[in-house]
Amino acid sequence: MVLDFFKLQRGFDLTKAEARDGPIPVYSSSGISYFHDTMRVAPPGIVTGRKGAVGPVYFVETPFWPHDTTLWVTDFKKSNPKFVWYFLQWMDLSRLGEASSVPTLNRNNVHRQKCVFPPLPEQKKIAEILSTWDKAIETTEKRLANAEAQKQSLMQQLLTGKRRLKGFSGPWLHKPLAEISTRIQRKTDGGDHPILTISSTIGFVRQDQKYRRYMAGKSVENYILLRQGEFAYNKGNSKTFEFGCVFDLNEFPTGLVPHVYVCFRLREGLSRRFFKALFAADYLRPQLGRLVNTGVRNNGLLNISPSQFLTTQVPVPAYAEQEAIGAVLEEATALEVKLKSDLELLRLEKSALMQQLLSGKRRVVI
Repeated sequence: MVLDFFKLQRGFDLTKAEARDGPIPVYSSSGISYFHDTMRVAPPGIVTGRKGAVGPVYFVETPFWPHDTTLWVTDFKKSNPKFVWYFLQWMDLSRLGEASSVPTLNRNNVHRQKCVFPPLPEQKKIAEILSTWDKAIETTEKRLANAEAQKQSLMQQLLTGKRRLKGFSGPWLHKPLAEISTRIQRKTDGGDHPILTISSTIGFVRQDQKYRRYMAGKSVENYILLRQGEFAYNKGNSKTFEFGCVFDLNEFPTGLVPHVYVCFRLREGLSRRFFKALFAADYLRPQLGRLVNTGVRNNGLLNISPSQFLTTQVPVPAYAEQEAIGAVLEEATALEVKLKSDLELLRLEKSALMQQLLSGKRRVVI
């Protein structure tokens, strides 16, 4: 049983008001909550949520204070601390939480779990192997954060004209969407077109994949037929786009979209990838915010009419500059997507390796 290899204990009460200024982190069930001038536990230590947030496990390498809402390892019983940390992650403590209005983890439920630990040298080796994967994940996370920050900076500068690419210097015009685009209201032609919806985080997705079923029903007869390269404005508010979002149809050759979307295509002589980047940067947000006058309807849609939406203005540099900016931001997006994919793969591979090493299905050579 777990208790044969390490022991958990409830933390110590200390309110934020009682804490005194100091360098000692106070760990609650959700991580570091505040600091204090006195420690209760010397490192290395392991803390996990007892009440509130059950599941996260923290490895602490400095003196710390485990809060009453946590459990901490009071006795490693000659087990390797890093191995115990990985083992607790692999156990998935959230499944042992007791059902109540406030999730709670009883240490006895953990102590009673059956397990077998390898000899100490093998524990250390397994911890070293998994630490190598953690370093690779951390490095990729930092690269991704840098790529996202650089892309955000590029968008803020290039899409507003604050920074010009080499070779471009002419003035930028600003025009309403109604002037540079044509609204689309075409109905279905009876063909086999997927029924799509817009996700504020990834763009167009199949309606049956997002909701696990088609939501359209008979109203699909009124849906708009969109073709690849055309745009749609979803006026539903979200955490990502407070005043709605605009995406171009890219992953599908055609699709049927809700008639409440404002659909449009750019006129000749305009760069789709420039305007795609402009909308992704939420350029229209301030203007759309000014158009909202009565809040959100019961169906979650903002009270912005198609004609109002098409009055919003966008920058229109020369076509060559549009394409150049679009190419730079496309490249930045491609790097961001690759790093996200790399990170997801590393996490999946580490998870699979943990399953093999911590279950004893795969042994390591010492």
